[in-house]
Amino acid sequence: MTELQGKTAIITGAGQGVGQGIALALAAAGAAVVVAGRTLGKVESTAKLIESRGGKALAVACNVKDAADLAALVAAAQNAFGGVDILVNNAQEVPQGKLLDVTDEAFLAGFESGPLATFRLMKLVQPIMAARGGGTIINLASSAGIRWDMTGYGAYAAVKQAIRSLTRAGAAEWGRENIRVLTIAPHAESPGLKWWVENNPEEAAAFFRTIPLGRIGKLEEDIGRAVAALCGSDLSYLTGATIPLDGGQANFD
Repeated sequence: MTELQGKTAIITGAGQGVGQGIALALAAAGAAVVVAGRTLGKVESTAKLIESRGGKALAVACNVKDAADLAALVAAAQNAFGGVDILVNNAQEVPQGKLLDVTDEAFLAGFESGPLATFRLMKLVQPIMAARGGGTIINLASSAGIRWDMTGYGAYAAVKQAIRSLTRAGAAEWGRENIRVLTIAPHAESPGLKWWVENNPEEAAAFFRTIPLGRIGKLEEDIGRAVAALCGSDLSYLTGATIPLDGGQANFD
């Protein structure tokens, strides 16, 4: 695969899970990838895995709640690879629990790591992408935002739904500069999902029965390669949409 040859991608939260799967798939498609995460050792492992496959990667320690770290991340991508063509806003601290149980601190952490970090990075890469003739921004949301029963998911859904609004605004405001902005809502074999299944076995069993394809997505093959396709020329007329990579479970209509 060489569809993304010559492109540079930034992926936050790339030390494990969905972020790592996306980074692997983008690198396999030819992109040079900057993998960012709070724990340098984790993203270094991702970078080494990419390099062992013949890809190009740079590991950067980054706390997405820190504006200075975000600016340094974008600068590192420019210095290493000359620019930014793809941004994947994956990192997110999740405020879990019923409304009366979620603290202000947990909600603020979810907001700062989610919509605020997404907002900041979108603005940082916009002029770079515009100068390069365009680019693709992929933001991550969740089907939690449209659950049939929001009990226990309200705070999490609130920050994720805010990200979908930023996607729509970015697509509308930057489309004439050939910058496409999309949201994906994946179900994948991530550490977060595994934790949820272990701690909510009955709810998880009921949830899995609602997935038409009958399985959870694979990190690189199902989620990562879909993102690589979304960043390619074949889907260059698609922007502003939420793509549910979830085996048909959610209904975003």
